[in-house]
Amino acid sequence: MRYSLPLALAALLLPVGACGSDDDAADQKPTKKPRSAETPRPGDQKVKLTWKGKKRVYTVHAPPAYSRTEKLPLVIAMHPYPADGAAAAAISGLSAKADKENFLVAYPDGLNRGFNALICCGTEDDVGFIRTMTKRLTGTWNADPDRVYATGISNGGDMSFKLAVELPDTFAAIAPVSGGYLGPDSATDSYMPKTPVSVVTFIGGLDEHYTGMDEGITAWQKRLSCKTSRPEKLKKKISRTTAECRDGSDVVVYRLADMGHSWPGGAGGSMSDPTAGIKATDLMWKFFASHTKKAPQETGS
Repeated sequence: MRYSLPLALAALLLPVGACGSDDDAADQKPTKKPRSAETPRPGDQKVKLTWKGKKRVYTVHAPPAYSRTEKLPLVIAMHPYPADGAAAAAISGLSAKADKENFLVAYPDGLNRGFNALICCGTEDDVGFIRTMTKRLTGTWNADPDRVYATGISNGGDMSFKLAVELPDTFAAIAPVSGGYLGPDSATDSYMPKTPVSVVTFIGGLDEHYTGMDEGITAWQKRLSCKTSRPEKLKKKISRTTAECRDGSDVVVYRLADMGHSWPGGAGGSMSDPTAGIKATDLMWKFFASHTKKAPQETGS
């Protein structure tokens, strides 16, 4: 969602966002490379896979102490539109955080520089791609399947919500930043997680999409029968609400009155807001670290 256009117009442009040339005719041999070409090790490694006939790319960052003998948490971080995984890394600073806290980060690239999220940008099966990517990371890289998380900004934040709904029993928690539970699918009451997924999200009062994002997280909490606290006032016109939901998940919402379409306390780039008053990367990791995957709860009659 790098939304410089009204939401209705963005929705109309979905087919355009999905168009692109498949110029990989000369790349047929690389699609047949064995998985052994992927060597789990500390640092950054670009990984390619073929999904539905198209070459997809993601970058894995492993901390200095990484070893396959230890199951580490995994954070999937998704970029805005139009951008790529390198932009998600630059904006969020998650690689540096991973080095300090000892977890894995994966930065997928959307085709045509976007993800097929809730209202934008494309028609690719990005849910299937990320499912396949996650399985490889829990297999080849030995990431802990009980501690898999998703985050992203703008279009990537929207994608976090979509993954929470459409990949049951995969994510323990998500952290959309300047992203929303928006669009035609989310307007349907049945479009909600079938397994518990906790949420921490950050939305700016000066974001032109604030109203939609605020209404979206309110609808999410209503559908999951969450009991929401009164807003807690923090510094610099920042409020926080917490909620406990019937399925055992938690929802924490940071509303930053003076922030636009940005990553609070981001590490760099035009979508970072170093003056926001809080650091989303630190807060989301603290939230992730306190949440592991939960089994669905039985509901009484």
